[in-house]
Amino acid sequence: MTATSPTAHGAPRKGHRADLHADLSASLTVFLIALPLSLGIALATGAPLQAGLVAAAVGGIVAGRLGGTPLLVSGPATGLTVVTAELIQHYGWRTTCAITVLAGCCQLGLAALRTARSALMVSPAIVHGMLAGVGVTIALAQLHIVLGGTPQSSALANVLGLPDQLAQLHPAALGVSALTLVVLLGWPRLPGRIGLALRKVPAALAAVATATAFAALTGLTLPRVDLPSWRSHALPELPEGPVLGVIAAVLTVTLVGSVESLLSAVATDKLIASQRRTGNRPPRADLDRELRGQGTANVVSGLLGGLPVAGGAVRSVANVRSGAVSRRSVMLHGLWILLAAALLVPVLDLIPLAALAALVMALGVQMVSATHLRTVTRHREIAVYVTTIAAVVLGGVLEGVAIGIAVAVAIALHRLARTRITVEVLDGVHRVWARGQLTFLAVPRLSRVLNQIPPGGRVVVELDGSFMDHAAYETLQDWQHAHLVHGGSLEVTGRSTTRMTGADRANRTHLAHQAHRADRVEQRSHRGGHRGGHQCCRPWTPWMNHCDHRPAAERTIPGAAAAPDALEALEAAAPTPAPRRRGAGQLASGISAFQRDTAPHVREELARLAREGQRPSQLFLTCADSRLVTSMITASGPGDLFTVRNVGNLVPLPGAEATDDSVAAAIEYAVDVLKVDSITVCGHSGCGAMQALLNSTPGAPMTPLRRWLRHGLPSLERMASRHHAWARIAGRLPADAVEQLCLTNVVQQLEHLRSHESVARRLAEGTLELHGMYFHVGEAQAYLLSEGEDFFDCRVFDSVGHQAGQHAEQHVGHPAGHHAGQHVGQHA
Repeated sequence: MTATSPTAHGAPRKGHRADLHADLSASLTVFLIALPLSLGIALATGAPLQAGLVAAAVGGIVAGRLGGTPLLVSGPATGLTVVTAELIQHYGWRTTCAITVLAGCCQLGLAALRTARSALMVSPAIVHGMLAGVGVTIALAQLHIVLGGTPQSSALANVLGLPDQLAQLHPAALGVSALTLVVLLGWPRLPGRIGLALRKVPAALAAVATATAFAALTGLTLPRVDLPSWRSHALPELPEGPVLGVIAAVLTVTLVGSVESLLSAVATDKLIASQRRTGNRPPRADLDRELRGQGTANVVSGLLGGLPVAGGAVRSVANVRSGAVSRRSVMLHGLWILLAAALLVPVLDLIPLAALAALVMALGVQMVSATHLRTVTRHREIAVYVTTIAAVVLGGVLEGVAIGIAVAVAIALHRLARTRITVEVLDGVHRVWARGQLTFLAVPRLSRVLNQIPPGGRVVVELDGSFMDHAAYETLQDWQHAHLVHGGSLEVTGRSTTRMTGADRANRTHLAHQAHRADRVEQRSHRGGHRGGHQCCRPWTPWMNHCDHRPAAERTIPGAAAAPDALEALEAAAPTPAPRRRGAGQLASGISAFQRDTAPHVREELARLAREGQRPSQLFLTCADSRLVTSMITASGPGDLFTVRNVGNLVPLPGAEATDDSVAAAIEYAVDVLKVDSITVCGHSGCGAMQALLNSTPGAPMTPLRRWLRHGLPSLERMASRHHAWARIAGRLPADAVEQLCLTNVVQQLEHLRSHESVARRLAEGTLELHGMYFHVGEAQAYLLSEGEDFFDCRVFDSVGHQAGQHAEQHVGHPAGHHAGQHVGQHA
């Protein structure tokens, strides 16, 4: 039996007048932006201008009601402008409407197969390149209208025709277009109180209205909007033409429209999460439902003679920033479009086409985003991005995407096959570095480098890659055996776990056991020039509550070469653990080991931190439990986390009885002085403080521990209350009441954080993020608190790997470049 809450699907919440007022206000703002944009996009495609209004109304009402992203505003698809223009030229307008209907049916089929997330598997460089190429094509075409001419049939023809167009300028059209662009760009920058009041009117509407008033008052003779009677509005007809061409057109509209809508849905989710508190957010996007809503909208729009529909970023951003709280704002905006199309035709007929062309040209230029350019450059995908733009501009959207995918695959294969293998002699030790994936293609280079090492030498091999195939494994293993037989020593290290093909028992050898993830200290030492690996700095070195500090020479196993099974040799050679040292002896031993094994590798980094001071990325507030090693579970190092630990990871409310100012002082120092970017509250399984709260009895004598645990009573009350959402781990219910309280406590302490003045101020400024985390000690698994609530009104903690696949690139606690699926410290 499945239960869903009304708000889980974004349905309007009843009885909230403030919400209704916010939705009404936002809908008017979006309407004023969407009206000129819809006419402009229809103009750019060459479709009847009414088609833009039909698509805007259907996108608002149908997609707004049925879609899975409550605040996403749909309308005429900007990304399909070029495709639609080509379809109209080849097949005519009525057949293009039929293609839109068929594309909507395909979207419904994809939604039924639950493939929405698969559309996001395309490289962002290809998607952004496609949109940028569409933007360039739109801008080149509309530039001719801005100059008083007529656009050509292709982007290349528009470029070649510019000299003739410049020689035949139309001063009136150029003047109106220039006025439109000046108002459009200058409107958001109006100064003073008057400017603040005027900026409430959308810049697009202000620009078109100003240009229209100027043209009307001066009596300029210009082509204007001409909306024919709705009685003559063209409806779809059965497709005519080559069957393969029609199928290709349907697939193009389906794929481009779906990707544009789904990316806009994800972007809207991110915008909401960055600007609003948890209690004021609509449910997260359901992408399969969103695709179903877009498909239905396209079917309806095509049947009514409208343009293809897709979710739009410009209108959605305006909707969110205008304070919309539910899908009512989207549906109301569609209603206003419908009323305007019926009642405001005489007013719309006054708008000069040059003003709409200037508006759409500016929109096309904005589609070439500098932010996207920096992103793809940082990820070394600029070649894919530029190639896709050029291919879309010169060949078309479908051809451009296909070429972009081919280039992306070629680059990925090149990176997979490219491996750098080098050797250096440092302090008498031959250090071999293999950068990249070790496949059969790298075997000749690997063999050549290994054969340069003299027999009997001391060797350290570092594997800096995530994959080693069987050929490379056999090569390295054979050389290892020969080297050990000649009296040499070998240590194999790696920054990431090596994964080998042919995963039988023989593969779990000394080589595979040694190649595992290095910790942040080792990574920092590599960047600082100390490139040698050392055992004691790796997470999960088998310390048995103390690190194994034997010298590296004792850790090599010469007998492994003669053993029939390397794993058995490892087990046989493992020394019997020495008795644990307790108290001062254990402390002295640990300090001595640090000075001997670790200090030489971190000294340079700590010296830099001593000179420059600490600049941690986040405040990490967690329990004092000894099983929580924060640097281990977040893969962090010196200077990364400003850590506060107490019994039960509690955050006392400001002014609470028996408050502890030490936590508040740490929060104030981290937020106001250190300027951390985020705060994470981390709970854990089997928390003794939560057990004590559950087992507490009224009237028991007050002890320091009991007084402190009173700050956890709101968590206990929250768990028992029916007015608050429960918390659970994704995929299962809490194991028992203790785990339920541990999860609820994280949620409650995040609410306590918001009550601190410094935190509330930074959250309002949008410069601070709050994150919840739960570490299951027995599973060695971390979970991050997701945004919003699920269908059962529960706050859900997702495993890091699951959550990283749904979000993009928001970091909690360690530098960029670490994959979210590998490190707990990153919140996707």
